[in-house]
Amino acid sequence: MTHEDAGHYGAKHPAGTVCDPAIAAALEKVAENERVACAAAHEIAAVSKIAPSEVGKAADLLEYRIIKCQMGLFGHEPEKRTVRPAEDISEDLRDRLGRYATNGQIPCASCWKIAEELGSEKLTVSCACEALGIRVKHCQLGAF
Repeated sequence: MTHEDAGHYGAKHPAGTVCDPAIAAALEKVAENERVACAAAHEIAAVSKIAPSEVGKAADLLEYRIIKCQMGLFGHEPEKRTVRPAEDISEDLRDRLGRYATNGQIPCASCWKIAEELGSEKLTVSCACEALGIRVKHCQLGAF
């Protein structure tokens, strides 16, 4: 959902969808001005041993905005996104992106996996995607 959808994030879920109270409590602890950083949401998922999508759904239902995407794609102020096309891309990174990407798109989770496998930053992977014209899709938190 876009910035214009602020205050209506819960609308992307079926009517009657309820927020898990434990996840809601964890989000309330880390939220600032109804905003939750991507890293904090992922930490809640890891500690709670649940899928990041469940934390994202709870954030939506609480009308919390996810900010500071670890891939640099959204939620950074003032420029909104920090990802820029990479100037140099290793052959290994290029090959892995080619294996995981389909029709010019790659899931966020695949980018994280590639970064972990290569011991590189997530932003390095997203910058390579930007340079190669590969769109990162399917945010693990459901933000995009």
